[in-house]
Amino acid sequence: MNTALISVTGSVGCLTVVIILGAILGGMWLDGHYGTKPTWTLTLALLSIPVSLVAMLVAVRAIIKRIQPELVNDQKKQSSEEDRSSGS
Repeated sequence: MNTALISVTGSVGCLTVVIILGAILGGMWLDGHYGTKPTWTLTLALLSIPVSLVAMLVAVRAIIKRIQPELVNDQKKQSSEEDRSSGS
């Protein structure tokens, strides 16, 4: 279970960094292209915050849906092993 939590945390952290860096680099490129020094960079950086929050929620929900059946199966295996050992 701890490895699943580490996996979720790492995935969400990387996703956030990619979104924010993409927004900043894209804003810098647009500012250089159109000659509007901080306008696009600041706008896209600020817009990347809610976008990254929504992306985090979607990613975490998808990962939890994938992990949840594994946890249920592990719990069933443990309970059946405990039943066998207590029955012997």
